[in-house]
Amino acid sequence: MQQERLTNLLEPVVESLGYELILLEYVQGGGDAVLRLFIDHADGIVVEDCEKVSREVAAVLDVEDPIRQAYNLEVSSPGLDRPLTKPAHFDRFAGDRARITLFDARNGQRRFNGMLIGMVEGQVSLRTDQGTENFELTEIERAQLVPDFGPKRAHS
Repeated sequence: MQQERLTNLLEPVVESLGYELILLEYVQGGGDAVLRLFIDHADGIVVEDCEKVSREVAAVLDVEDPIRQAYNLEVSSPGLDRPLTKPAHFDRFAGDRARITLFDARNGQRRFNGMLIGMVEGQVSLRTDQGTENFELTEIERAQLVPDFGPKRAHS
């Protein structure tokens, strides 16, 4: 899979610059493809961080040439509705509201909203209005925070 190859190639580059690669998306459409990287840092992300990562990633892509068609490179912060892609993300944001979309429906439902409990016995645990739901990471198509514009709370 192209996305996995690109992640394996570019994650070490991003990490060597002191950032975390939250998510890499490679989307091929009718026109140019888009390679989108979401990065994070403990101090947050500003435009200069995105530019720095973009320059380094572009240099590696020019040398390695893993994408044979025309594409646009985008580097961005994860935003308020940040994706949750790694087990550590689910623990880090425990107590926040999250939306989880499954690849396949469970009891007729693919989307679940609720309070993120975190990782429990290797599964993502989410408290919904119907009770607690546990998901294997492999079941999850997409997980992301739901922005809360109420009072701020500290994260560890």
